[in-house]
Amino acid sequence: MHVLVIGAAGMVGRKLVERLGAQEDALGRPITRLSLVDVVEPSVPDSLAERTKVTALDLSAPGSAERLIADRPDIIFHLAAIVSGEAEADFEKGYRVNLDGTCALFEAIRHEGARGPYRPRLVFASSIAVFGAPFPNKIGDTFFTTPLTSYGTQKAITELLLADYTRRGFFDGVGLRLPTICIRPGKPNKAASGFFSNILREPLAGQEAVLPVDEDVRHWFASPRAAVGFFLHAAKIDTDEIGPRRNLTMPGLSALVGEEIEALRRVAGEKAVRLIRREPDPAIRAIVAGWATDFDARRAEALGFAAEKSFDDIIRIHIEDELGGTIGHG
Repeated sequence: MHVLVIGAAGMVGRKLVERLGAQEDALGRPITRLSLVDVVEPSVPDSLAERTKVTALDLSAPGSAERLIADRPDIIFHLAAIVSGEAEADFEKGYRVNLDGTCALFEAIRHEGARGPYRPRLVFASSIAVFGAPFPNKIGDTFFTTPLTSYGTQKAITELLLADYTRRGFFDGVGLRLPTICIRPGKPNKAASGFFSNILREPLAGQEAVLPVDEDVRHWFASPRAAVGFFLHAAKIDTDEIGPRRNLTMPGLSALVGEEIEALRRVAGEKAVRLIRREPDPAIRAIVAGWATDFDARRAEALGFAAEKSFDDIIRIHIEDELGGTIGHG
């Protein structure tokens, strides 16, 4: 089985590749070939080194998509994107990377199939940003998509294309509307949602963090470990069970910023909490005000997708996966 991961150098992409390297049966069949792609060269697990091809390219550049699809991968994980804050700040780059590159990929698959039978499984990283206010108390899969950001619009357009290309038989697509992934390891990025991770990650490392919104802001979360699980499950699932509505809202945890902070206090102590500095940011607050806060993910759960049930669990997963399982308490 040939697996292609586009966006393999990103946070979720790296963790997905690590899981593939650590768990030979992660996809239910042996991986005979692994292709890793990003704008910078992704890293390769030692266990898969002999079976892996690494490529640094921009999916939106002419000819890139055709180059990737010429080898006919069986499973394609499409995680490549620029994040919400950057897509809002740079309109042209957002549409070029998040939409034009994806359209080129879809068309490359369609044209490859015209040369002989070819219908890969394609798992796409969408986002809850496809939804826009005003919202019901809980948002289900059938709630209409009216995004209030360019990033959300780019994801919503791709969802429609994924459903239509799947309906026409060009590929077997599954779109995953990801919660905000928390706690993201590494350095802060340009995502408007980045502070949700920052106010936990930095204090756990003994560093100061800035909170740009009020503690009564509510949002929808899942851990990086859960996100990897979503992608692996989507690659193996019997898509006849999904039906024609191929874009699924992933399970998650609805929590207030204040509840995040209380979980940090329980897990890491008061000293960690004191490292959070309140510094209101009107631009971030305006973006966050248009985001959904709670979802009815029963459809995805019934299909076998699962996420955490408490922020204490999300913090502990970060400690286990990124901090060697221990931290100092205040």
